[in-house]
Amino acid sequence: MKFETETERTGSQERSVLRRRGGASPDASRTTDHVAEERPVALVFNGISHAVMMVTPRELEAFALGFALTEGLVGKASDVFDIELREHPRSFEVALTIAQEDFVQLKQQRRSMAGRSGCGVCGVESLELLDLQPSPIEAPVLHDEAALPPAIARAAAELGGHQQLMRATGGVHAAAWCDVDGAVLRVCEDVGRHNALDKLIGHLAREGVDMRRGFVFMSSRASYELVRKVARMHIPMLATISAPSTLAIDIAAEAGVKLVSFCRQDGCVEYT
Repeated sequence: MKFETETERTGSQERSVLRRRGGASPDASRTTDHVAEERPVALVFNGISHAVMMVTPRELEAFALGFALTEGLVGKASDVFDIELREHPRSFEVALTIAQEDFVQLKQQRRSMAGRSGCGVCGVESLELLDLQPSPIEAPVLHDEAALPPAIARAAAELGGHQQLMRATGGVHAAAWCDVDGAVLRVCEDVGRHNALDKLIGHLAREGVDMRRGFVFMSSRASYELVRKVARMHIPMLATISAPSTLAIDIAAEAGVKLVSFCRQDGCVEYT
């Protein structure tokens, strides 16, 4: 599958601000600032609207594919036959054509949800749909334990150089794909951490990347939905800048995903 070329979007807009400074002689100056974009994005499968998510409107085709995969709506990337992006005045719609067997299952499990940018499971109709018992991941292809700290240190050192939208706005999360040595190979950014991860996985799936041979490094905390998405794609490790939740730790242990948080160039914390 090939993504159509989207209109070049920076993911931010300029807004007028009044910049105030304190001190002995407080003053204020009128200027402009770059602010991260956030727009409603409707995901439509075979003509049926399934979800509305709040997303930074760039790499939306990758986001839609990643969402379909990490939410278990399709079994593999090749089950998505077509992705069409439709722009409206203040929102977007991404229409996906998926395999009939996937669509039948989707209709049986269908949920109606309006997801906030900070929530990856809003609107789930029942506890059973939360997927709190993920299947164990396939055998990972990762380095030995001694090589883990250098890989984390390298990823932590390189991530900032790829966060262009963060530098411009100060208000987005980043999801990075790293090889087994910690080299950052691709980064996606979004106002929602789970959206950034879905964008990343969409790109990796389209490119046919073996997701057992590397790990995800994120600028956010480690939440339940991130671990669940990583486990579903058989990614062997999730590394994050900030802390995990207890449920994230538990789900990672059950799925066999290595969870590493508080990642810095000088160390990290692995949850076992």
